[in-house]
Amino acid sequence: MTDADRIAEPDGAGAPGPVEALREIGFWLERGRAQTHRVKAYRRAAEVVAGLSPDELATYQAAGIWQDLSGIGPKTAAVITQACAGQIPDYLADLRRAAQPIGAPGKPLRQRLRGDLHTHSNWSDGGSPIEEMMGVAAALGHEYCALTDHSPRLTVANGLSAERLRRQLDVVAELNERFAPFRVLTGIEVDILDDGALDQEADLLAELDIVVASVHSHLRADSATMTKRMVYAVANPNVDVLGHCTGRLVAGVRGNRPESTFDAELVFEACKKYGTAVEINSRPERLDPPSRLLRLAVEIGCHFAVDTDAHAPGQLDWQGYGCERAVANGVDPDRVINTWPVDDLLAWTAGS
Repeated sequence: MTDADRIAEPDGAGAPGPVEALREIGFWLERGRAQTHRVKAYRRAAEVVAGLSPDELATYQAAGIWQDLSGIGPKTAAVITQACAGQIPDYLADLRRAAQPIGAPGKPLRQRLRGDLHTHSNWSDGGSPIEEMMGVAAALGHEYCALTDHSPRLTVANGLSAERLRRQLDVVAELNERFAPFRVLTGIEVDILDDGALDQEADLLAELDIVVASVHSHLRADSATMTKRMVYAVANPNVDVLGHCTGRLVAGVRGNRPESTFDAELVFEACKKYGTAVEINSRPERLDPPSRLLRLAVEIGCHFAVDTDAHAPGQLDWQGYGCERAVANGVDPDRVINTWPVDDLLAWTAGS
């Protein structure tokens, strides 16, 4: 059984209910990089049905008037009707059959991964609640998953102030009680500021399990400026992972963006010295770092984290893209920190 098969057949269950069917359709559409408006239609319909009381659900089911509900159209109504009848909806069955393996050459590494260290929820710029993101991560076979919403400077992504992040930590603590033995790791994707400082309170960063540090602004600064900025950040004892280091975009709706210029050898030497893993970002529009830099980081002896940078549940299955690139460029699985048991991982991040 593949990781995605666990979504299709959780615990050997039969036909999903209407909410589960709609959400699973969203998963497959996201996994396949469908247009956002198509995904939102099914996720919105799932929220509408989930909000009905048992009596309301029975009434709409008996009358077959699903389209009377705001947010339910003909296609989503057909899914709901078939799911309520105990059938696997035709559209869901079609999506399951059409799904192709992701990054097949990287399968041996993917099977060794125990978690994902870079994900986003609707607390910042992700599209789904924390509970749904982590539920899917567990269903995919992960033992742990880090929640790393953005920091406050990235206002376009609704970055978390210190106050909001502290509230999120309470939510994560409650989820960990419910999801055990699966572990939701506390974390953040913190912006690297222009001077190499980090966009969050140091004492709060020190409390987190995983800190991914990334550059999101002034990406076209000169090489010397970018190098100094990144070295300062990876040398910070609170930083565990250097996220999407070149900032490039190679495809997708945001268009293309060239790599930032910096002294990669110096930055990766700093990563090795200060115990900061180099992220292998699995997003298809990023695939960062480029292969030549990934091979350089291997030669220098860096540690790595193969992450999805997922902003939606279906994107959590994108790790195969990163695994394929890791294998192709000679990354030693033992140096991939999210192949480690959670206690070993957290001992390393605490000491790095």
